[in-house]
Amino acid sequence: MVGYDPSQSVQLSQTEILLAGGLSGAASRAVGQPLDVLKIRFQLQIEPIKRLHVSKYQGLYQATGRIIREEGLRALWKGHVPAQFLSILYGLSQFGLFELITKQSCDYFPSAYSTVYLPVTHFVCGAMSSSLTTLIVQPLDVLRTRFVAQGEPKVYTGMVSAALMIRRQEGLTAFYRGSVPALSTVAPQMGLQFGSYALFTATWKNTFGRSTSNRPGAVESMICGSGAGVASKLVVYPMDLVKKRLQVQGFEAARVSFGEVRSYRGMVHCLLMTLREEGLKGIYKGLTPSLLKAATVAGVHLSVYEQVCNLFITWKH
Repeated sequence: MVGYDPSQSVQLSQTEILLAGGLSGAASRAVGQPLDVLKIRFQLQIEPIKRLHVSKYQGLYQATGRIIREEGLRALWKGHVPAQFLSILYGLSQFGLFELITKQSCDYFPSAYSTVYLPVTHFVCGAMSSSLTTLIVQPLDVLRTRFVAQGEPKVYTGMVSAALMIRRQEGLTAFYRGSVPALSTVAPQMGLQFGSYALFTATWKNTFGRSTSNRPGAVESMICGSGAGVASKLVVYPMDLVKKRLQVQGFEAARVSFGEVRSYRGMVHCLLMTLREEGLKGIYKGLTPSLLKAATVAGVHLSVYEQVCNLFITWKH
């Protein structure tokens, strides 16, 4: 199971954990990138996501067709290179830190926190590991968002040139735009995801049992991971939208063809302006592809991690 388990007869090395985390990040990104592109396009659109002549994107099906028609099929994987670096680094760091922190909790806290209160322990450890990881990968997340957000003609042609242009024109602080809403989002979201996953897998085990291993199987981890991803995303979605809008500040020239643009003074100003101009629905723009992505990515992310760990344990046996 995800997280340190003292009852396991075979424990994985830190290298094996990092490798499993990196592979799970790469797999989940490859599957979820098109949904991420749609989600970001919806989040950044000021106009309503409905059938209006002023709205560039009006729904999931229409937006997909329009992006392919105007920018080609490859546009659904825009920003995939920095996103893939981001996901691999995130998987490495997140699972590595999570396993380390959960092991420390087992060593220093009563055993009940590793059994009865395991979902609570995983919530806290997930929030801590994800917050630290977010600070590490935030520059790559900004690059990924800029690539997805730009239209034609392109402002950025490659990851290195984009990084140099941002550094020259906007300074180093631009790589950490949206960090406050990012941390406000990722800590509760990933805490809930890890905590929910521990709860769902425990419920599955009590209901259906596990015939061969104490670790969840592929189907179990996929279903429980998808459920945990959806539950956690629903709670924190508005802050994710705010983060994306702040990350494209200073990038207005590349977004003229998409419709109106706005300048925000910070997280609270962005949230209040979005609510005032776009209503309550405005802070949930892109929710449908986001939930689809959360279910897909979390399911793949946790399932691949579990199965790679299972493979390492089998080899050790």
